Amino acid sequence: MSAEPTTNPAAALTRARAALIGNPRLGPDKRPVPDAAALRRALGDLFELWLIGAATRAGLSTAGGFAVVAVGGLARGEMLPYSDLDLVLLHDGDQAERVQTVADQLWYPIWDANIGLDHSVRTVPDALGVAREDLSAALGLLDARHIAGDEDLSDLMIGEIRQQWRKEAPRRLPQLIEHAEQRWARAGEVAHRSEPDVKNGRGGLRDVQLLNALALAHLTDGLRLAGDSAPGGGLGTAYRRLLDVRTELHRVAGRGREQLRAQDADEIAVALNLGDRFALSRLISDEARTISYAVDVGLRTARGATPRRGLSVRALIPTRRPLDEGVVEHAGEVVLARDALPSQDAGLVLRVGAAAARSGLPISSSTLHRLADYSPEIRGTWPSATRDSLLDLLATGPAMLAPVEALDRMGLWGRLFPEWDFVRDLPPRDAVHVWTVDRHLLETVARAAPLTTRVSRPDLLLLGALVHDIGKGRGGDHSETGARMARVIGTRLGLWPSEVDLLADIVTHHLLLARTIARRDVDDPQTADYVAAKVGGSPVLLEILGALAQADALATGPGVWSDWKQTLTARLVANTAMTIAGLDVVEPAPLSAEEVARFSGDEVVVEIAPTDQAYRFEVTMAAPDSPGLLAKMAGVLAFSNLRVLQATVRSVDDRAINTFTVAPFYGDPPAVGLLRQRLVGARTGAIDVEARLAAMRSGPRPAAGRDGVPGQAVLAPPIVRWVQDDIATMEVRATDRPGLLSAVSSVIERNGGSIRWASVTTLGGTVVDTFALTWESAVDERRRRLIAEQVGGACALPGGVAPGEAGTATGM
Repeated sequence: MSAEPTTNPAAALTRARAALIGNPRLGPDKRPVPDAAALRRALGDLFELWLIGAATRAGLSTAGGFAVVAVGGLARGEMLPYSDLDLVLLHDGDQAERVQTVADQLWYPIWDANIGLDHSVRTVPDALGVAREDLSAALGLLDARHIAGDEDLSDLMIGEIRQQWRKEAPRRLPQLIEHAEQRWARAGEVAHRSEPDVKNGRGGLRDVQLLNALALAHLTDGLRLAGDSAPGGGLGTAYRRLLDVRTELHRVAGRGREQLRAQDADEIAVALNLGDRFALSRLISDEARTISYAVDVGLRTARGATPRRGLSVRALIPTRRPLDEGVVEHAGEVVLARDALPSQDAGLVLRVGAAAARSGLPISSSTLHRLADYSPEIRGTWPSATRDSLLDLLATGPAMLAPVEALDRMGLWGRLFPEWDFVRDLPPRDAVHVWTVDRHLLETVARAAPLTTRVSRPDLLLLGALVHDIGKGRGGDHSETGARMARVIGTRLGLWPSEVDLLADIVTHHLLLARTIARRDVDDPQTADYVAAKVGGSPVLLEILGALAQADALATGPGVWSDWKQTLTARLVANTAMTIAGLDVVEPAPLSAEEVARFSGDEVVVEIAPTDQAYRFEVTMAAPDSPGLLAKMAGVLAFSNLRVLQATVRSVDDRAINTFTVAPFYGDPPAVGLLRQRLVGARTGAIDVEARLAAMRSGPRPAAGRDGVPGQAVLAPPIVRWVQDDIATMEVRATDRPGLLSAVSSVIERNGGSIRWASVTTLGGTVVDTFALTWESAVDERRRRLIAEQVGGACALPGGVAPGEAGTATGM
């Protein structure tokens, strides 16, 4: 067989491309090509020159009614080793008999060269029609660039396409956002995936092209990028670096590979002079977070720039709705109140994050920059109010991911947790993990939040989830290293020494249950003895480790947690718990004679006193005891803008004297006289407490989502159980909400129960309430279960867990 002629255009193109891909450090003239960008330029020049020659051979002239137009990578100057050619053969419609012949002369040599080709033949009206009907086609045509033939015809199409886009983009913005969200849902996030899709994922290359489209429509003030010619710094630098990664990914992995696999990472890192895959992962994560943040800002700006029909001028004036102390909603974003002083309020950062997570609203760019510029570091021990704000943020579950990412992007999260610098963007060392270590920690918190009602210390479950792998990346056993770091973190957060010890034990033993069920028989009594010894006989540690084992596995990757593992873990925890003595219920200390006299002077007595904690107050309410009184007291506090953090409920000689530790949702507490007036009105029926509380709960809730799409604050399923039959003690664990104590008390009292005493505690967004009860009549097993179900239903939030899903348990 004779050799193929060297003049064969397809063969020449094949050989030239193979030479560039096979030796990316040498160009077609054998001179060194220094980097991935130069390889892209060489490939782009090769294809463009070849297409000009092909157009000449096909008889296309500069004024002949035909033009070759590039879209996609060639148009943007981003030809990768195995990029397809995206081409449009444009014609003026006057030479229909030549169209097929010209197309064949262009397309067949490309196919013969074994190069992917996405081609179309259009007139200018055809192109406009396709762009109007197909969003993906419209976005591609926005990057169109003339290659050969009639340049005036190309310019006409490009100008008309962009003009049409500017006119229609505001109307098509919801479709554009939905299109992007579907892509994100399929490809995930680039920044935190261990094997990211650098092209299609959230924070990837397509997102910069999305910003380009918004900028062309004048919907954002963003920077329009154009391949390697983009200006340096910020978004441009992030885009070029990810493009370099994708270039080397093509060279190493071959055609059709957009996901960076772990087995290719080291070779790509070496090609980019980064050393190893861990350095590569940090670079990808950092640049993707830059792009992802720019997309958040760009989409918010675009939404704000899009006129909304049917709204009056008055409705378009943004209002400022209080969300927390120093934090308000304005124009659909979380911003600082006018009187907020970040330089004098270190806890403001976490209140902003918690407000964003609860409301489902983004934090405004100006607020983030102001916090970054002026918020001080918290020196020494954290104030308890600041720790509570952290727990409020963590307790929202998936909804906290976006606010924490925004804070971390501005350096604010690392300012709160310096240890985070060691795990930020750190890739996992085993393939089963799908997230970087920092994102795995946050995903574990998100998975732990729905489990907080399973444990008696939900705050320590959330903190344990946050730091359980904090020791990774430092060498040695990460559990032991992490436990030492957890002691430092717990002390800094202001935990009690016993709580610091427990947090360290959580980190030390966070793999205990998983390793035990993998190596031992969970039904063997010696296995229970072994686990009981490891946890030091602590039922609190045991139940936290059980919940953390599930959250950790769910946050690791698909298939790591299963029904089988859940069954084995539950049996192991139950068997071990049987060998550990339970905790007694502690009744509150009685009031002194002086205190009883002080709160018995008038029929209704209300006092407010500040505590030694910022934004925390102690409210004492006293009145003649009567059915429904606790529900009315708690309801008055709730609709008076006060969140109950702790409560002690006591009765003395037919008089209720109840003490509440409260925090205003924002601003200052109401005057003591107003609280007393409202309590009097609630007792007499002049104020409908339930109607006031229902109005508070009627606001809209944010939509759920994951992988970069804003998420919904989590609702842990309520658990109601009878603790000790002899004194009829009920324990309630549920996600906190305004008026919860009032709702639970109402159910108890409607069923003929009287509350002898109660202890109410809010820990990390979860309430753990204990009620000692007496009943008007005997309470059998059926009635006890019915009451527990009603209490569980009262704890459920709208859109959350249905009453029938509330967990109930009887006995201990």
